[in-house]
Amino acid sequence: MRTAYKCRAYPTSEQAAALNRTFGCVRFVWNRTLAWRRARYHAERVKTNFAQANAHLTAMKTADETAW
Repeated sequence: MRTAYKCRAYPTSEQAAALNRTFGCVRFVWNRTLAWRRARYHAERVKTNFAQANAHLTAMKTADETAW
C-alpha cells in the first residue's frame, strides 16, 4: 500500500530567493545538457546515454566558467 503525504512550505523571503537561485541553476544546466544532446543527435545520429551525459556534465563543470 502506498502512502502519500502532502506538505506545504512557506519560506521566508531569503529562503525563497535561495530556492529561486537554485532552481534557476538547475534549469540552466538541464537546458544546456538537453541542447548538447539534441545537437549531438542531429549531427551524428547517435543517442546519448546517461554515462555520456554525466561525463559531459563533469567536463562542463571543469571548463572555464567564462565560456558559459
